Amino acid sequence: MDQADPREIQTLQMYLNEYGQQIEILTQQLSMIEQQRLEAAAAIETLRALQENGDSTVLLPIGGGALLRVKVLDAGHVLVNVGADISVERATTDAVEYLGDRITELEALGKKVAGSVEQLQGQAGEISRRLEAAYRGARQAPAGQSGS
Repeated sequence: MDQADPREIQTLQMYLNEYGQQIEILTQQLSMIEQQRLEAAAAIETLRALQENGDSTVLLPIGGGALLRVKVLDAGHVLVNVGADISVERATTDAVEYLGDRITELEALGKKVAGSVEQLQGQAGEISRRLEAAYRGARQAPAGQSGS
């Protein structure tokens, strides 16, 4: 029998929706990973600029788009968040190295998540093709044989 099974169509649609939700979640994770990577790169750039310049005046965001011009008292040491809201003091050169390592880890994680998104998109594409074939089969079935 070439007629499409309504349960198969429903199951395929459910899988397609689930894959779509998973892809959306992973895409959001990719965005967060990229944001963290950009922030770490900006921190490295700022720390290097502070080390190279004798003037250690920086702009400190205080919220609402307002900034304060402040003097850095100790450009040789930095507080670095190492996870779980724990910060440790490190020499600036060690902090730059730590942030560089973090960027490398974030890039690897980003590639892994992007690979998962690609895999899910491939699976969703396959399900979409099967769903389209099932819909074509349902349309081609004689009008009096559809189930209710």
